[in-house]
Amino acid sequence: MITNKFSRILLAVDDSPCSHRAIDYARDIVNEIHPTLAIVTVVPPTSPSAYGGDPLLGQQPIIIAEVSEIQQQASQEFLNRLATEFNGAKETYTFNRVGDIRDEILAAAKEWAADLIIIGNNGRTGFDHFLSGSISEALIRKASCPVLVIPLKCD
Repeated sequence: MITNKFSRILLAVDDSPCSHRAIDYARDIVNEIHPTLAIVTVVPPTSPSAYGGDPLLGQQPIIIAEVSEIQQQASQEFLNRLATEFNGAKETYTFNRVGDIRDEILAAAKEWAADLIIIGNNGRTGFDHFLSGSISEALIRKASCPVLVIPLKCD
């Protein structure tokens, strides 16, 4: 039984298989204790170069702003669909951010005064973990509230 001291839960997700297990777990918790829920996803900034098209086929290069806008739009649609799945929440908010994933999740948790952060863990080890670091580890170290990490070894 989860205690009722978690009245404001922040669920950090992306549209990957690793997040789907955390979403399922969060849904169970929300249905049990009926908190206010915020769902956050973070789109990393696009690189400062244009994506090329093929001029021989009459394709224009896609400018970075357009790529970023497409990513933001897709993220918001994902959040909107996901928010409808949490009927047990008192209220559901969505945050669609652009920036460093760790920093943006921490900022959203602080600004929104979250009591609990739920996040999935992709299970990377070795060199992959060294290169990308672990968002969940950073959240555990730096968050001002408890962090529930849902483990899943994703391929």
